[in-house]
Amino acid sequence: MSSRHRYVLRLRPRCSRIAAFGPVLLAICVLAFTSLARADDSAQQDREFREQILPLLSEHCLDCHSGAEADAGLSLEHFETPLDLLKERSVANRIVEMLKLETMPPPDVSELANPDRQTLIAWITDTIENYDCGREPDPGRVTLRRLNASEYQNTIRDLFGLPNFQTSSVLPGDDVGYGFDNIGDVLSLPPLLMEKYLLEAERISHTLIQTPPPAKIFEASYSGSQLQIDKSGTSSQGDLVITSNGTASFKEQIPWAGTYQLTISASGDQVGREPVQMAVIVDGNPVRRLAVTNPAESPKDFLIPLRLRAGSREVGIAFLNDFYQPASAGAEKLDRNLIIHHVSLVGKQSGNSLEQAAGKGREERSSYHRAIVFTEPANDGDRQRATRAVLFRLASRAFRRPVENRDLQPLVDLAMSVQEDGDSFEESIQVALQAILISPKFLFRVEPPAAGLSFQRHRDLDEFELATRISYFLWSSMPDSELFSAARQKQLRDEAQLQKQINRMIQDPRASQFIENFAGQWLTLRRLADFQPNAEAFPKWNERIKQLVEYETLRFFAEVMRQDLSVLRLLDADFTYVNEELARFYGIPNVRGKEFRRVSLEGTNRAGLLTQASVLAVTSNPTRTSPVKRGKWILETLLNMPPPMPPPGVPELPERSQVSGSLRQQLEQHRVDPACSNCHQLMDPLGFALEHFDAVGLYRTRDGIYPVDALGELPGGQSVHGAKDLRQLLVEKYRDEFVRCLTEKMLTYALGRGLEYYDQCAVDKIVSALEKNDYRFSTLLLEIVRSDPFQKKGGQELP
Repeated sequence: MSSRHRYVLRLRPRCSRIAAFGPVLLAICVLAFTSLARADDSAQQDREFREQILPLLSEHCLDCHSGAEADAGLSLEHFETPLDLLKERSVANRIVEMLKLETMPPPDVSELANPDRQTLIAWITDTIENYDCGREPDPGRVTLRRLNASEYQNTIRDLFGLPNFQTSSVLPGDDVGYGFDNIGDVLSLPPLLMEKYLLEAERISHTLIQTPPPAKIFEASYSGSQLQIDKSGTSSQGDLVITSNGTASFKEQIPWAGTYQLTISASGDQVGREPVQMAVIVDGNPVRRLAVTNPAESPKDFLIPLRLRAGSREVGIAFLNDFYQPASAGAEKLDRNLIIHHVSLVGKQSGNSLEQAAGKGREERSSYHRAIVFTEPANDGDRQRATRAVLFRLASRAFRRPVENRDLQPLVDLAMSVQEDGDSFEESIQVALQAILISPKFLFRVEPPAAGLSFQRHRDLDEFELATRISYFLWSSMPDSELFSAARQKQLRDEAQLQKQINRMIQDPRASQFIENFAGQWLTLRRLADFQPNAEAFPKWNERIKQLVEYETLRFFAEVMRQDLSVLRLLDADFTYVNEELARFYGIPNVRGKEFRRVSLEGTNRAGLLTQASVLAVTSNPTRTSPVKRGKWILETLLNMPPPMPPPGVPELPERSQVSGSLRQQLEQHRVDPACSNCHQLMDPLGFALEHFDAVGLYRTRDGIYPVDALGELPGGQSVHGAKDLRQLLVEKYRDEFVRCLTEKMLTYALGRGLEYYDQCAVDKIVSALEKNDYRFSTLLLEIVRSDPFQKKGGQELP
């Protein structure tokens, strides 16, 4: 127990007595004693720094790392107090990495005894950890995260139960941050992508929801002068003036029986004691009488619904009350006339339901349609109820939480407006579905920041937000009904229930998305797509083998996960998965058939990830192996200790055809340059240990005319000969670094953001839990989901 912890424990009895005076005094007591404890810690750290750490840095580091021309641009001379170290955590962490790898200080410059090395490592690590982990946890802030292309496709698939769903057009590629393509900071929404989302929403809605066929429209239109008149009438500029009682008519072939709308644009020369009177006649039978009260200069539309039978029909417009008085004794002539300006007859045939339009019952509609439109309006007065019910269920699933009325009502209003415009109930649901699929609450994983008091730094995720994080972590897709149910019942923070859900989910076929998206990117397997080795040098490699070796690695990773093996088995497992074709490529006997099956590697030169062809290929050049790339891959991917970028102007090794001598001899010449030696002294030995495997992962004993030399000597003097020694080195000496690396990579992927210094306490807890549980894969997943960064949402910064 640290002195700080002992000090706080000694003070607890005093605080408990003061607690009787109330919570305010208790808070003051805790704050006061915490401040005293920290002050005591700070003084002790200052003494340790002056008496132990600063002398070691001065003797072994400052000769090279000070001044304006410090090696690698890293000056340590300004580290005069522990606070200086806390201000530059990235530098402090880099110092610890180099000390662990024994690359610093270089042995030919200064020999740092191992006890002193461990003292430096422990003091720097503990100082940072005690400071950070003694504070309130900071879960960090994840940028509002858009669904990436894989998540979008999977979510549509699971939202509607479309097992083979593929987007109709290729979505723009997602940018990568921190090694993964699900990082919120780089998932922008450019106009081109929004356009494709709109097109997809329209296509999906029309695919899923069956609507009545388009309405059939009948329309006949006549100007007044085109009508047939049985008595006197005159035409002027298209109008018909009926000057005496008579009938104007037209004949049409009516396509179907039903209600049609007759529109007569008419006016009248109004004289006498009554307005102009007209009648509508169908097939000689009067059906309607109307008074035309408007004057000739003000035409008016008269709308008359007509029930017509199919067949040839004659529609007439009769003038009923002609009046004429000639001019006399100075009085003007009086002449009442009916003026017909225009006539139209319109009919619309549309079934109000799919049953009427297609003669199909509900049971004959697609299962997708029935799942979405699970209820229908019983009558016109029931449309609002049915629309709201359908959209509530649909939006709740799409938005991944019970939809609130403020989000639901605009969708209902939109659908109702479509129905009011004369479209069907099903068409209105189509339009609302399109709105749902382009809503930010569908396209983004929305987690509002902590609200309320200005000093609130974070909040717990609610159950539905937590369910969404879990499902996109393990499935790259939305929660299923069981996960939603657990969220509704608030079970996801119960450890037993949470472990049950995780175990269920990783056994589900949807977990293949986690394997492909996490393992594929962590292990850089996506680079295989661009790997084209020289066909003459490596004739056994082809596109089919490329697919098989990638699948081997993903299937192997899946086995370690689903069988809940130790994560260390990723490095040294004595089995793999192959089919007959891949076994023949490797030279593994007695494997038959196209199906992949588990095979033992006991007694062979292979074990774990490092000897799988996928990894060996992505770390090679087209014509030869690359110990540098392989060593760098191990440092970056397995240990999270990437070497610094090479200094400018340092060329890569030329291809084989341009040089003479073995690859080892070429690299040794390359390392003569002091600017190269610091990085290569660690990368090259790790890569040399894999030299028995050629650029496509086949075992060999000779490299051309030269015998393979797979011996590497690490900076600390330890020799590594071949892949077996390398595996042993990683599992035994660098076990903690590998486990921490895997934890950090997976936590980055799970959170969708890069890790910061304040995340290291959460990483420490996860690694500690792994150590206590034999490094079981299930422990890694469970502890990531239980961690503060995963369970909480950052709020506002403190003022």
